[in-house]
Amino acid sequence: MNLVPEIIFIDDYIIVVNKPAGYLSIPDRFDPKKPNVIGFLKNEFAEVYTLHRLDKETSGIMIFARNSEIHKSLSKDFESHNLRKTYLALVEGYVREDDGKIDKPIGETKSSGGAMIITPKGKPSVTLYHVLKRYKKYSLVEADILTGRMHQIRVHFKSIGHLLAIDSLYGNRDKLYISDLKNRGLSTSKFEEEKPLMLRSTLHAFALEFTHPVSMEKKRIEAPLHKDFKALVNQLDKWG
Repeated sequence: MNLVPEIIFIDDYIIVVNKPAGYLSIPDRFDPKKPNVIGFLKNEFAEVYTLHRLDKETSGIMIFARNSEIHKSLSKDFESHNLRKTYLALVEGYVREDDGKIDKPIGETKSSGGAMIITPKGKPSVTLYHVLKRYKKYSLVEADILTGRMHQIRVHFKSIGHLLAIDSLYGNRDKLYISDLKNRGLSTSKFEEEKPLMLRSTLHAFALEFTHPVSMEKKRIEAPLHKDFKALVNQLDKWG
């Protein structure tokens, strides 16, 4: 694995990282040697406390506490939704409304694979979104989750007919090629195999807004898109 978590903010109380896709948030209970952010941080810091998680194939911003008191304080902010999490998602299709709200309960399914579903018996789940760019086949949206359900953005956008452009669990594909973005096929040599632009879910945790637990300063920290997602957006700007 070439990418490792990047520390984008640190002080005596918190650590904020930009997690690459392919990294687990916490150690795998069956194989703790698999790359994970907590393991990466504990190589350098004596105390690190987890506050939230990202799916393995989702990149982006994560915040960790450096002691138990800060962990307790920020955990309350998560529970009371005083900490705002903003994602960037590339979804299939033309999202017509500039701004929208998806308010649908999410629950577990009995089927295998760990998928979640929209169900009346699920937990209340709310996602706000704003369309940043529209392309011929896709839309780039900014999504704020007011609740922190497992796979919330993926399940909510699927429920309104806009799957993530890449989503091996809920979607139609596990990779994207330039030829997927163009109306006509890409011209390549018969001996040359087209290489995918992106090989993981088109979802990135972009920003956190919160009140610092000690200074009480209002903070907004952003995690830049990783190279693969940035390249995909650049190609969409060119061909989309």
